[in-house]
Amino acid sequence: MLSSEIMYEIHPRLGFSYFSLRKEVTNISLAGIKAILSSTDIHVECEDYLFLLLLNWARVRYPDLEERREILNSHLLPLLRFSHMTYKTLQEILACTANDIDHEQVTKCINGVLLCKAYPAHKPGALAACAPSCQQFAERDYKYRHLKVVAFDQPCPQVIAYMDLKHEECSQLFPSGKIFSHPFHVAGQGFILGARCCKADQGESYSFGLLLYIDLELKGSTCVTVDYEFAARTRPSRQFVSKLNGRHTFSDKFPVGSRYLFWVPWQTFMADDSIFIDGVLHLRVDLTVVEQTELQT
Repeated sequence: MLSSEIMYEIHPRLGFSYFSLRKEVTNISLAGIKAILSSTDIHVECEDYLFLLLLNWARVRYPDLEERREILNSHLLPLLRFSHMTYKTLQEILACTANDIDHEQVTKCINGVLLCKAYPAHKPGALAACAPSCQQFAERDYKYRHLKVVAFDQPCPQVIAYMDLKHEECSQLFPSGKIFSHPFHVAGQGFILGARCCKADQGESYSFGLLLYIDLELKGSTCVTVDYEFAARTRPSRQFVSKLNGRHTFSDKFPVGSRYLFWVPWQTFMADDSIFIDGVLHLRVDLTVVEQTELQT
């Protein structure tokens, strides 16, 4: 878990919004819950939360086990967008032993999702495998952004993460907005990527910044040294071009990155169609864990 300062920055209402919403949702009818889960326009922290909310809703509204199983497995679980859940939650669902969930149905759906992620070139066939039990859906308006991640254990712990931001999403960052990713992991450590509009230390100019945070709970008393590279896809080559690289040791809560990734003012950045390819900003972070040592006290 991140420090309270970083956690507040990422989600200032996390403790309040989730638990208060969980209580409010129990007053909604089945038709209302189905309408919520069927919507693509709702703003939600992540799909994982919707899974927890619907379980809580069903267990409060339907105390009878058989009736609850019918409601969950026939009406609600098929509306979840498993393809947008984190791997951690998918693993927890697969390991869950609750008897009100049809584990065969959910496992079939998650296996299809994992096939889609692992073999995107064969996506139609993979989707067909999970279609009978879990319809695929478009991405909702999530607070935490999913990343495409490739990880390696050998010859050294390395992870390459990709973040795509639409032009309109970037425009909404001005003047002090932030977009954070789901955590991604390598060598037992967790990291979060944050895109933001940053104001210059002096003057009135703004620029696009990209910062990398470490999960302080997983880090514990360890100093984590990483080699990193931030890159962006640009025209005309449409290849990723390095914008920042170096070595950094995470010994405290402070992130590494740049508040001026493209070294141009905000207005110039937003108008540059060599950066926004077909209206999308393509970012990449390449992270290698070099060393982990205990902090000296």
